[in-house]
Formats: sequence, C-alpha cells, structure tokens
Amino acid sequence: MAGMASPTPGGDRSRDHMTDARPDGTPDPLREAADVMRAVRDRCVWTQQIDHRALVPYLVEESAELIDAVEDGTRDELREELGDLLWQVLFHSEIASRDEDHPFDIDDVARGLTDKMVRRHPHVFGDAVATTPEEVLVHWNAAKAAEKSARTSVLDGVSERMPSLALAQKLLSKAAQVGVAAAADLAKPPPSGGTVGDPDGPVAPSSSRGGDGGAHDEPRSESELGDALLALVATARANGWDAERALRERLRGLTDEIRAAEA
Repeated sequence: MAGMASPTPGGDRSRDHMTDARPDGTPDPLREAADVMRAVRDRCVWTQQIDHRALVPYLVEESAELIDAVEDGTRDELREELGDLLWQVLFHSEIASRDEDHPFDIDDVARGLTDKMVRRHPHVFGDAVATTPEEVLVHWNAAKAAEKSARTSVLDGVSERMPSLALAQKLLSKAAQVGVAAAADLAKPPPSGGTVGDPDGPVAPSSSRGGDGGAHDEPRSESELGDALLALVATARANGWDAERALRERLRGLTDEIRAAEA
C-alpha cells in the first residue's frame, strides 16, 4: 500500500519500537500505546485501508460513549472509554505520519498541544497573575486571540457539525460578543402568547387552546419551533446550564421509564 512502512526483516514489528522508559526503568505506557498503534497499522489489513474520513464515525461513537461514562458510568467504564478515545487520537496521528505531502505524528501533536497550553496559561508558566476563574479566562482568550489573529469572524472555528443544542448555545455566546440582538429578541414569541420557557408570557384564551386553559402557546410551524428551542437554549445559557447535557439526562430518564414499562 502506498505510504505504508515496509515490515522489518522477519516480519515482527509488534513491539520493536517499545524502548522508551520512565526514570524508574518501567515502560512509558503512552509510548507503548503509540507503538502498538504503529504495529497495528503495519500489520492489520483492516486498519491499513482506513483513512481519516473513514475513521470519523468511530470517533463520534467513542466520544458519545465517553460522555455516557462521564455522566452515567463507573470509574472503570470512564477509564476504558478514555482509552478508547485516546486510541482514536493515536489512530489519526499514525495515519497522518504516513502522509506524503504533510506528515506529522503523535509526538508533533503532543508538542503542539503542550506549546499551546503553556501559552494559554501565562499565570501558571509565566509572570501573569490570575486569582479568579474570570481572570484565567481573560488570559486564555487573549492568548487564543493572538494565535488566531488571521480569523476575521467570531464564527471562524465554530463547527457546524456540533450537536444542534450545543451549537445554538455556542452561537448565542458568539452573537453576544458582536452585539447581535439579545437571545430574548432572537426568539420572539408569536403575537398571541408566550413561548415555551416563558412562564410570565400571556396565554391564549382557553377556547383556542382546546380547553387546556393554563398551557402556553405551542409552536404552530417548524420555524416557530426553532424559535422556541432557541429561547430554551438562551435560558440555559443565562443560567449557566448545558442545554445538550440537560436533554441527554432527561432522555436517559425516559429510557429508564421505557425499560421499566417493558419489564
């Protein structure tokens, strides 16, 4: 296969790079993991035909499983899922190391990460001072702005592939940075009543609500549903909540209710 390293004489590459060790002489587990990935790429025919794009679904799946472990799993499950996500990083890095035009490996990835984190924590590695979380964010954002000086929009770097609720929360934050209308104005309720999440809004007469009287107006189109969802996300942002996590946790509860009903 083009770009593939040739096996060493004898064909055994399973552990021939595992020479790095800790000061106490024990093997470095991260280096071992990287070397195992290299051996798998060299010798596994399934792994050899995978490229970055083909690996994306597995990255999404492993990320979701890690979230589950963080929010609803055991410590053993969390450790395992962190390892599975690390494997994805090692896999992408090993693929990249064999690129003919612009190769880089896991060491390059680690160096870039280390340099970036040192720059973004001048209160830890430099002379800057930060005694509150807010001051830490000032330093972080200043360093990030300097790194991304070529960006021309606050939307640069925001992935449209984020889950919709998370993306909405991110975009509301970006909108606030440039003085775009407050979220309450972005998600105006229909003239006849309040929106979901607006307990003080006017309520339509009971005759137009099918007799439910106290219920809030419901969206009457997908567009109005979008407005209502955005208003809910704005409420989450205003209260420091994570809209995506809130829905995930509620869906876990619903899953439990469904399983209980089936039992």
